[in-house]
Amino acid sequence: MQAIKIDESFYKVKEVRRLTDETFSLRLPKKQFKFKAGQHISLGIQGDYQSREYSIYSGEQDEHLEVLVKEVKEGYFSPKLSHLKPGDLVEVNGPFGKFRIDEKKVADHKFVFIASGTGIAPFRSMVRTYPELDYQIIHGVRYGHEAYDKDEYAPERHVLCTTGDKSGQVHGRLTKYLKKTKFDKTTQFYLCGNSNMIFDALEVLKDKGFDRDQIHCEVYF
Repeated sequence: MQAIKIDESFYKVKEVRRLTDETFSLRLPKKQFKFKAGQHISLGIQGDYQSREYSIYSGEQDEHLEVLVKEVKEGYFSPKLSHLKPGDLVEVNGPFGKFRIDEKKVADHKFVFIASGTGIAPFRSMVRTYPELDYQIIHGVRYGHEAYDKDEYAPERHVLCTTGDKSGQVHGRLTKYLKKTKFDKTTQFYLCGNSNMIFDALEVLKDKGFDRDQIHCEVYF
């Protein structure tokens, strides 16, 4: 009997790692997949006609490829991902995107990563890839338990802004923190998350005098 050859774009699920009731990371074997921190992939399920794009959550040197997913209960695709088991096949295409760090600036620039919800995914990849990075993460969520993998970041580099409870350093939207905080004039800003957050944060940074070429955006929706 002839063996069935599986296309190289298909990967077997290694682990579905639960972070909250709604959010999980999907871990896949790294194989020969190469990417730059900040890029995203297109992810599909074997036998399904749809796919979705997800920012890569793992670092460039990690032994696995990982994405961060929030399950939308009434959605079509994310509930299917949440029910995957180790050994199930998914299709990976990419990497895509230019939302990346300029490596020439790593040694002598400050980086501020501004994220809402699962928009923190590319920033975890960047931090894991560049351990020497002078960074600060400003993460806006509804509840404190949504501070995904918070323990991986140095406490002084992670600012949590919560709107639904008072467990974060800031009670309110992350723009509240941006407005009252002074940043070095050479700071590079990276924004990832929903479009409303990004538009509002852009206005705050513009009012603070930062040039558009210092601000890099990845809009989720």
